[in-house]
Amino acid sequence: MNERVLWRNFDWALCLVVLILTGIGIAMVYSATFNTVDLYDYWTRQAAFAVVGLVGMALVALVDYRHLELLAPPAFLVFVGMLVAVFLFGTTQDTGSQRWISIGGTLVQPTELGKFLLIIFMAWYLSWFHDQMHKLQYLVVALVLLLGPLVLIYLLPNLGMTLTYAFLGGTLIMISGIRYWQLFLLVGSAAATIPIMLGTLQGYMLQRINMFLDPNSDPQGAFNINQALIAVGNGGWLGRGFGHGSQNQLHFLRVRQSDFIFSVISEELGWVGAMIILGLLMFVVWRLLRIADRAQDHFGRLLATGVAAIIFFQTVVNVGMNLSLMPVTGLTLPFVSYGGSSLISLLLAIGLAQSVVMRRRKLEFD
Repeated sequence: MNERVLWRNFDWALCLVVLILTGIGIAMVYSATFNTVDLYDYWTRQAAFAVVGLVGMALVALVDYRHLELLAPPAFLVFVGMLVAVFLFGTTQDTGSQRWISIGGTLVQPTELGKFLLIIFMAWYLSWFHDQMHKLQYLVVALVLLLGPLVLIYLLPNLGMTLTYAFLGGTLIMISGIRYWQLFLLVGSAAATIPIMLGTLQGYMLQRINMFLDPNSDPQGAFNINQALIAVGNGGWLGRGFGHGSQNQLHFLRVRQSDFIFSVISEELGWVGAMIILGLLMFVVWRLLRIADRAQDHFGRLLATGVAAIIFFQTVVNVGMNLSLMPVTGLTLPFVSYGGSSLISLLLAIGLAQSVVMRRRKLEFD
């Protein structure tokens, strides 16, 4: 397929919306940090991360995604190796969870890049054995391969990423061609692990679950959640204006540049602004599922679906914790929250989906 045809198939609408979301993210990070001495340059960092991510997105899109099947097994080993490195040498950055390792003086969060690598690996395995997935042993192997990273991430401990990876892996397995009885087995197994997980919660994870169930159990910890709710309520329909949110600008709201960026958006841009951003995120999810539907093979379909699953799950959880509907997990709002590892990995994932759609099947239903 020549280069002109490839770029003609490029999903420009998806690219434009991702650019808009990234631009909004840079602007909101600026609003959340410009009057804070320690954070004033975060928006320029986010802009630099965006440039790197966008270049990476274009480069990944140019690579035929089918070649990634050869890299899937070694990529998985690299991913597991990074998790082991975080477990042994990681730093917490006062979050209660070992999430970062220092590479050349720059803190990197391997679990963010790991989502990109896990999508490739799971898509490779499930597509390679697509015709065999109705056999129990192949499903068991898929679950064991998924369980390895999940256990390592859980032990860091990092509950938010554990749930994200579980949702991602579970989604890909469910659409891989398994039978209904296997689906019931999968759901039953997941339900059976809940009591085990609850019984082994430790440190900050247990604290956040208890705080969600009973805010009075930790008034100091619940302070930020209350401030997030106040910020959302202050915004009303049209918001207080960019850079004029009281909870944000007066620093009542902590971690406002990342975990609680949605509260900043709601206070300064109002309900209308927040709904527009959520609408743009759901548009991205829809376009990714559309790409999956048009993919020419199972590998491409699973790749695009995996990217859609991550963006959907992180959006729901991040908004849920900002509205006190879910425990605080530390998951970012895709493309909007501050964070180089998160933004770059998501843009690379979009490039992966673009590679699929650029080589989609010839039969169209426009």
